[in-house]
Amino acid sequence: MSDIATPAHQLPQLADLIAATDSLTGPGAPFETIAEDVRGHSMLVFRNRPANLRDVLASSFAHGERNAMVFGDGRRITFAELESQVASVASWLQNEHGVVQGDRVAICGANGVGWILSFWACLSIGAVTVAMNGWWTELEMEHALELTEPKLLLIDTKRAERLGHAHGVPQIDIDTEIDSMIAYDPAATLADVAIDEDDAAILIFTSGTTGRPKAAVLSHRSVIAYSMGQNFIGARGMAIAGRTPTGAPPPTRLAVFPLFHVSGLGATVNGIHTGSTTVWHLGRFDEQKVIDLTLSEGINVWGGTGTHIVRLLAHPDSDKIPVGQIVSVGMGGSATTPSIINRVDTRFPHLANTMATGYGSTETGSLISFAPNWMLTASPSCVGMPLPTIEVRVTDEQGNELPEGEEGNLCVRSPLLMTEYWRHDTANAEAFLPDRWYITGDFGRMEGGTIYMASRRRDLIIRGGENIYPFEIENRLDEHPLVIEAAVIGVDHEILGQEVKAIIVIAEGTTITDDELRSFCGETLASYKVPAFIETRTEPFPRNASGKVLKHVLAGEGEQTFVED
Repeated sequence: MSDIATPAHQLPQLADLIAATDSLTGPGAPFETIAEDVRGHSMLVFRNRPANLRDVLASSFAHGERNAMVFGDGRRITFAELESQVASVASWLQNEHGVVQGDRVAICGANGVGWILSFWACLSIGAVTVAMNGWWTELEMEHALELTEPKLLLIDTKRAERLGHAHGVPQIDIDTEIDSMIAYDPAATLADVAIDEDDAAILIFTSGTTGRPKAAVLSHRSVIAYSMGQNFIGARGMAIAGRTPTGAPPPTRLAVFPLFHVSGLGATVNGIHTGSTTVWHLGRFDEQKVIDLTLSEGINVWGGTGTHIVRLLAHPDSDKIPVGQIVSVGMGGSATTPSIINRVDTRFPHLANTMATGYGSTETGSLISFAPNWMLTASPSCVGMPLPTIEVRVTDEQGNELPEGEEGNLCVRSPLLMTEYWRHDTANAEAFLPDRWYITGDFGRMEGGTIYMASRRRDLIIRGGENIYPFEIENRLDEHPLVIEAAVIGVDHEILGQEVKAIIVIAEGTTITDDELRSFCGETLASYKVPAFIETRTEPFPRNASGKVLKHVLAGEGEQTFVED
């Protein structure tokens, strides 16, 4: 049974979604899909795709003097300048440090010019970028270096101080050296080494909310498929709205995710792929600075986690943004709750019913499905239909596929999928079923071709034999006007096995009683889902770099080790 009166797959909008998808992916269409061999398995892929990420970069130079990137410190790089700057940095890597195709180059630093240029320089010569988490402690950085054995570490001053000694890897200060890298060989051109689309492009680390982070290997094929998936989402939205491309420059986009996160890397790749101007907010997230950039740079598209969007909407200066300037608000990294949708619609009435969200993970190349507003409104647990080229199935604990409507483990197979976890045979054996089906770790069901998320399997609360999914209770708590954010966890109970505990954040100076919250929850939730324990706080939740709440820290099962700066 569905958790809503009218399941998403029964709503009339679904027919428009399917028709638009078919029109864009059929023979001769811009996003035509065909079956090809992908690492030994037949899968659908986009026919008209770049051969590798160097080709994506080279194609962007045609945009000439348009700004490719604008940074919060005022620095700008046009698409024309990008060509010589990337080629010079690549020449520096090759000639000064002997970096060749297949070598790994680690980057550990805050978002900035040096990070992005070094990343594209590595890709252009077939080297592999090791995207080190800039919030890590010394021990976590040491683990990443030991695991990936990079030929060179490009690191900024703050992280170098945290790391300490060099750990046997040549270390370059990217803060002080990037300008000399850019000036190293102004006449350089892009390398012409042969790069296969299944060659490794990036080693990017999992969130590491439990255990030591693992390095997912993303190929050129994976990253390009992600970018094309993003382009497809935009094209399908226009087709449904009855609009056609005008030839005008793409909108100017805000980038707030760290570059060591899959969404941050996706922002720079898709910006180059589409010829968009990407505005990079630098340093710790500051809503005042983002609003100032929005006004000064004419940003049209906001993106980020729910926390980013809520903080921007709550800032009084958001009222200074001209009506109509923001043409889209997108979210990733955390759930899009009804409360956030309502806040966006209230501040930007012209965007009513346009809020959307994607579902994916690092291992799945960031994208599995995409849910437009009407799906989110019909059911907050609906995360949309799998995007073209992406297959999803639901399995039991033995890996057997379950019938439609039954809940189980969500598994995915696609060209976006990571190749493997780097040098981690045990994790690979646990993560993959036969025929390269990846076990996402999420729990849900398929109905009418749409995915309904239940919870991450490890977050599931089992109370007296009843399955309780935290997101359902969190969504209800988020609807309370005094609750800023909520997290729900299970706590041990001698008789029931587990009980429900809610942790909420409220503003300084406000009060709310446990009984008031329980009564509020009881209006829409079954009695066994109403929190037995409630903890109220005023400080924000601990989160990782992708914006996910660290529930194991809230539960007292771990510590917040990230250093956000």
